[in-house]
Amino acid sequence: MQRIYSYKKDKGILYLVATPIGNLLDMTYRAVETLKNVDIIYAEDTRNSGILLNHFDIKTKLLSYHEFNKELKEEEIINRLLNGENVAIISDAGLPVISDPGYDIAVSAINHDIPVTPIPGASAGISALIASGLRPQPFTFIGFLDSKTVKRCKQLEEFKYYKDTLIFHEAPHRLKEFLIDVNKVLGNRRIVVGRELTKKFEEFIRGNVEEIIEVADTFKGEMIVLVEGYVEEINDAKDPMKEIESLINLGYKPKEAIKEVSSMLNLNKQELYKQYISHKEKKNV
Repeated sequence: MQRIYSYKKDKGILYLVATPIGNLLDMTYRAVETLKNVDIIYAEDTRNSGILLNHFDIKTKLLSYHEFNKELKEEEIINRLLNGENVAIISDAGLPVISDPGYDIAVSAINHDIPVTPIPGASAGISALIASGLRPQPFTFIGFLDSKTVKRCKQLEEFKYYKDTLIFHEAPHRLKEFLIDVNKVLGNRRIVVGRELTKKFEEFIRGNVEEIIEVADTFKGEMIVLVEGYVEEINDAKDPMKEIESLINLGYKPKEAIKEVSSMLNLNKQELYKQYISHKEKKNV
């Protein structure tokens, strides 16, 4: 067991600081004060963060910490913290760690018994969820999926029977392809696209997947996609063989597909395997 008081000053503190997702007025007083008072700030992109710091007259030294240098920077940051320096991590927008750098350094700090404390603020996924009109809880935040269709469909298959509202990030130039895959794997569910959140042209587009596919090419800017969770229909009896074949068509190996379907439908894996072999033999006759 580990217990760490966030403000016990025998070591430095690692602050995970939220920044605005588009509207600078969403910066909290606490975030500004924290960034002014720490010894150093590590940012995902020093150019973007430099604009933010200048706006709030924050003079603290700024260095880079991003996906491509995080392993090199980890020892440097941990040494600063062990020497009593207070360090802030910020991303380009929103909360660090969630779909942004910060997780690895937070875990490393925890492993060194260094206090890690959040400075709350804007979050694109949660902001979109509360305004979406979809069920707010339970929800599952997924973030970005793979950019390639085969891998993306395989990832979507994992969430096919989640009853949670699903929250995705997606780039505008890939949105239509993403929605086509959602329709293929999850079906024509209700979805909401939150576009340019907190900015002047903020917009929420609500409808089913097929409706929004028709206009997806016209969307620009940052966006969050929320997908309604799985709704089980009355007498919704599923054919295990069809489910297995569906997974195989998405790139699963037969044994992997059988394992997934046995878990999903609460069926005995060995019995299901025998049924699948029999089913396959009949199809080949």
